[in-house]
Amino acid sequence: MTIRQALLDWYDANQRDLPWRHTRDPYAIWVSEVMLQQTRVETVIPYWERFLARFPTPAALAAATEDEVLGLWSGLGYYRRARLLHRGVREVVARYGGEVPEDRDARLALPGVGKYTAGAIGSIAFDRAEPIVDGNVARVLSRVHRIETPLGVAQTEQRLWEEAAALAEGPRPGALNQALMELGATVCTPRAPRCEACPVRSACAGRDVAERLPVPRKKAAPKEVSVAAVVVRSGGRVWLARGQSALYGGLWSVPMCEHAPAQASLLERHEGLPADEAARSALAEVGIVARLGAVAGELEHVLTHRRMRVRVYRASHARAEAHESLRSVDPSELEEGEIGVSKLTRRILAIGVS
Repeated sequence: MTIRQALLDWYDANQRDLPWRHTRDPYAIWVSEVMLQQTRVETVIPYWERFLARFPTPAALAAATEDEVLGLWSGLGYYRRARLLHRGVREVVARYGGEVPEDRDARLALPGVGKYTAGAIGSIAFDRAEPIVDGNVARVLSRVHRIETPLGVAQTEQRLWEEAAALAEGPRPGALNQALMELGATVCTPRAPRCEACPVRSACAGRDVAERLPVPRKKAAPKEVSVAAVVVRSGGRVWLARGQSALYGGLWSVPMCEHAPAQASLLERHEGLPADEAARSALAEVGIVARLGAVAGELEHVLTHRRMRVRVYRASHARAEAHESLRSVDPSELEEGEIGVSKLTRRILAIGVS
């Protein structure tokens, strides 16, 4: 039996019952694949179901405002995904009448659609022999073919996509691709892989060294960042500003500004703002005049590439004029999914509003 057939037979018998596996709708599959990037399946399921209930078609999503999209995405993280999905779907509506194009080049030209997402839509929705390589697939193929060059280098990436393309050729390419992902997620795991349960163990060249494959790419240590955040209350409401940074662009947050860390050298402190001055600067940058109060608390928030130490201030007696990038909200509105805020903002508000 070929590796390909063994994977398909195993998948038919062992696949998890996930909601997006009950549809061939390319739009619904597109949404699932974007949400699943760097996010656990268990986390994605309720978000995907709510998102499709609210925006069941490309036309519905294209007609939504960015606030509505980010509000429903709030808490899922990696918000750039949501903004690119929104842009991509709007292009589908404008250029293709709301139908996700079957042509691969047309899909690759959409904002936010790379080789992986294009391949997932093409193979699963359109039954086209298009490969995919994500973290799970890379791990399976690195072990099966004993690829001992590091992930991320051109030689490794080319080999992985070539092997994935070879497997995609043939009947049921969508099921084959999902079998590779499922095997990596449930059997060929990063640690303690269950090789005895693997349907392709007899053909796996790396089964004796599985735990050291794939060879990881070098990662930079997370950057340490110190931030002053200000919770500005006014008559039971809280002032939020729309962020424009790459990190939280498009989301609403309390005013924030980096400051010199407490453990910095005298030179570093001179070059960076002290925490209180950073808090005042955060208010000034968004156009709020307020009385800065005491520190309400501190928290640590870890992202992929940075470790944020956040000092939370309270401020009162606010004077500000609401506009498209500055608004006051009742904290209860944040629980209704209408306003896009990050987990960090929710954590800050939990300290500053209590």
